[in-house]
Amino acid sequence: MTRLGLGLMGMSSAYTGAHSDDAESIRTIHRALDLGVTFFDTAESYGPYTNERLAGKALAGRWDQVVIATKFGYYSHRDGTAEPTERQIDSHPDNVRFVLEASLKRLGTDHVDLLYQHRVDPTVPIEDTIGAMAELVQQGKVRHIGMSEAAVSTIRRAHAVHPITALQYEYSLFTREPAEEILALSRELGIGFVSYSPLGRGILTGKVRDTKAMDPTDFRYGNPRYADENMAHNLALVDEVEAIGRETGATPAQVAIAWVLAQGDDIAAIPGTKAVARLEENAVADGLELTKDQLARLDGLQPAAGDRYVGINAAQAGL
Repeated sequence: MTRLGLGLMGMSSAYTGAHSDDAESIRTIHRALDLGVTFFDTAESYGPYTNERLAGKALAGRWDQVVIATKFGYYSHRDGTAEPTERQIDSHPDNVRFVLEASLKRLGTDHVDLLYQHRVDPTVPIEDTIGAMAELVQQGKVRHIGMSEAAVSTIRRAHAVHPITALQYEYSLFTREPAEEILALSRELGIGFVSYSPLGRGILTGKVRDTKAMDPTDFRYGNPRYADENMAHNLALVDEVEAIGRETGATPAQVAIAWVLAQGDDIAAIPGTKAVARLEENAVADGLELTKDQLARLDGLQPAAGDRYVGINAAQAGL
């Protein structure tokens, strides 16, 4: 599996506004395969539900070439509703089993390579949830188990029930906590680490400097990190990334991704895009080597100003 994967969320939700283009998204997925990208990340909550169908359509007949990850836990189906739209965190074993079967149908495959608990359900003991996931592994419907945005103590308890293969967290030059604490744990336990939003939800590309032109349905419209009182600080950080890009002949996006990958050989990154051109730009980062001085300068940057989400916490956001 390549260390640079492709996050599919933005093809169906969050960043799309009213301008989703499935044909372009499928071209992007196919181009990713051409470039050697084999790790694709989706979830039932992306869309919701439509992103898994999109992935299934794009990857039909090519499952032997890819590693597909999906997630459960943001919707409860235990009342019999197949595709509810009202979010309710639910990691009860019955819900885990239901979601996996539905995800397999939408994807059009008989197994997923990696199944994540999207966020921890505080009402269900983690041992029960991981136990249900382990049963799916035994049945051959899931190859590996992962967790997203879980606390250290919860990960330890989960790992004691069944080996956890991957931990997924937002991690970038903009967002380093609590991921750095989790990185130490992942290395202690021999668990892989997956960085989502390595481009700071677009700011680190250097191409997004004002949200006023965004579609109001775009997740970033009104996000605290894009607020006027925070943008000056955050764009100053981008300026530093751009400066290093000029030194290396790279774009700021390539520098930002290369920094994440330089933090360890056990780290994978899944920058998301729905455009072939952006995918091709991001793919170059896997071969970009930053000097020790450049890495030190990037290490010294301050975190982004502003909360990651507006009005809700990470456990509720699911992004």
